Amino acid sequence: MTAQKAKDLLLKLHNGSAYETVAGLRSKTLRFNAETVDITDSESAGRWRELLGGAGIQRASLTASGIFKDAASDETVRAAFFAGALVSAEIVIPGFGTLTGPFQFTSLEYSGQHNGELQFDVALESGGAISFGALS
Repeated sequence: MTAQKAKDLLLKLHNGSAYETVAGLRSKTLRFNAETVDITDSESAGRWRELLGGAGIQRASLTASGIFKDAASDETVRAAFFAGALVSAEIVIPGFGTLTGPFQFTSLEYSGQHNGELQFDVALESGGAISFGALS
């Protein structure tokens, strides 16, 4: 993968008919984690740890911060957070592809200085299987 513009890492939420980009995001971080399952016992060769392949839990999380560009984006994020329900999200990774699946908003924060713009921070956690689609 060659160098890509960070602004092209997009968070899109399904609005009932299509995926719509959450406007105003300035920074985004996407993380993938896979837990390990340790099966080491007293007979493990040389006392080296042994892992059970494919047994751990996988998850994806996304954190983002920015400013709301319009009332629709603000309402979409706020409603999803307070509903506590899973939302269908699409994360576009430039030069790589898209991840699509259920996510839950786990954090919503507002902040700002008296002489600046209102900012927000959100965190999302995957809530089911995530599918990957390569860029065409």
